[in-house]
Amino acid sequence: MADSIFDPLAQAGNSDLKIVAAFERLSEAFRVLLWEKAKLLGISPIQIQILIFVEYHRDEACKVSHLAQEFNLTKPTISEAVKALEQKGYIERRTESTDARSHTIHLTEAGRTLVVQTAHFANPMLGGLARIPAAEKGVLLEQLLGMLEQLQRSGIISVQRMCFSCRFYQKRGGVHICQFLNKALKSHDLRVDCAEYEAAG
Repeated sequence: MADSIFDPLAQAGNSDLKIVAAFERLSEAFRVLLWEKAKLLGISPIQIQILIFVEYHRDEACKVSHLAQEFNLTKPTISEAVKALEQKGYIERRTESTDARSHTIHLTEAGRTLVVQTAHFANPMLGGLARIPAAEKGVLLEQLLGMLEQLQRSGIISVQRMCFSCRFYQKRGGVHICQFLNKALKSHDLRVDCAEYEAAG
């Protein structure tokens, strides 16, 4: 039987297990920060995530089907969260001019006010990064994007709007190239969530 990531004795001699266990702790910290903010404001964590996503992304991404893919949840689960946000007056649905059956989600003024109160819930996690030299952060970012790409290819997570899975991205001679920006990118220039992203074929 393979060693468990959660077995401290197995971790002791295996750096891979320790790194994944550290990721699990980081994800737990993220969940704790999100839950604390949700309890304070009387809404659910997924409702906070939907509001923040809608604030910072293009209209075509702000649909129930896309949100379900974004958060790896079912459409009924997202629909319920959207319905609750609509009832609370934080969002409104607008019918698309090209398809009366399709709706995009938009924030109301109350929704924007709530985003101002919630959008920085994960900022405490920045403290640990402050001690890492800039060059090392670039390397870390590149490695994390590589892991995300592998998880996406495996079907574990949905499409990521990052450089490595974008049609404008190329790597030539070890150099990252963005054809949209028409320039070479250093490691710290790589994007995790790009507004100009288009999925590679």
